[in-house]
Amino acid sequence: MLLKLLLILAAAPILFAQNDWDDPYPPHRIAGNLYYVGSKGLSTYLITSSKGHILINSSFDRTLPIIRNGVEKLGFKFNDVKILLTSHAHSDHVAGNAQIKELTGAAVYVMQGDEKVVASGGQGQYRYPASWKPCKVDKVLKDGEKVTLGEAELTAVLTPGHTRGCTTWTMKVKEGAKTYDVVIIGSPNVNPGYQLVGNTAYPEIADDFAKTFRILKGLPCDIFLGAHGSYYGMEGKFALTVVGTPKTNPFVDPAGYHRYIDDRERAYKKVLAEQKKQ
Repeated sequence: MLLKLLLILAAAPILFAQNDWDDPYPPHRIAGNLYYVGSKGLSTYLITSSKGHILINSSFDRTLPIIRNGVEKLGFKFNDVKILLTSHAHSDHVAGNAQIKELTGAAVYVMQGDEKVVASGGQGQYRYPASWKPCKVDKVLKDGEKVTLGEAELTAVLTPGHTRGCTTWTMKVKEGAKTYDVVIIGSPNVNPGYQLVGNTAYPEIADDFAKTFRILKGLPCDIFLGAHGSYYGMEGKFALTVVGTPKTNPFVDPAGYHRYIDDRERAYKKVLAEQKKQ
C-alpha cells in the first residue's frame, strides 16, 4: 500500500518552486491601509484596521518568518492578525494556513470550492495533489460576500478555473483625498498541463475560465495586484518608491490591469483552441 502511494505521488504533477519564492523582500505600503508583506515571489497582503488585521495568503511554513518579519517591520503586531484569507488553494498560497492560525488564532475564511482542499491539507485539488497540514476552515465564503474587520472591508469575487474556488479580492483604499479601487487577482492562468477539453476531474474548467475573464474585465480597478508580484510588475513599481517620492503612486495602474487580463485571456483561448484540435 505504501509503495503504491509513493508511486502515485511520484507520478503526480507538482508545483515547482520558483527561484524567488523563498527570497525575502522589503515589506512596503501600497496605499492607505494596504501593505505587502510577502516574499519576493509569493504575495502576501496585510490590511490593517483599528480592530485587528487581515492577511491574504499564508504561503508555506518555511516562508512564514518572511511574512511575520514584514508585518513587524511595518510597525504592526503579528498576533493582531484576526482573519486569514487566500487567493486559491494551491500549496504556495495556503500551506502555511495552519501554522498562522495556531500562532495568531486568526479565523480562516475560504471561498466555496476550495474549502475542502484547505481543510484536508491538499486533497481533492485538480492537477496539483499535495499534502500540507490540514487547517480548519472557520467560514466558507460565497461569491460577492463581504469580509469586514473594523473599518477594513473586502469583497470576495469568485474567479474560478485556476482552482474551483479561486478568489479575486476587491477593496477600496484612501490615499489622501483620493479613493482607489483595488483588485487583487487570484489567478487567471492556465498552468502547463491544465486540460481544458475533456477534463473528467474538472469538467467545467473551460467555462469557469471564460466566466473569470468576463468578471475581471468588468471590475473597476485603479490599483492592480495579484497572488504573485510578477502579475503586476511589483519589483519595478516598488523600485520607483525607493528612489524618491513619486508624484503619483506607481501601484496605480488601470491600463496595466487590462493589458494583463487581455494577455491571459489570449493565452487561455490559444490553449483551448489547440486542445480542441487534438
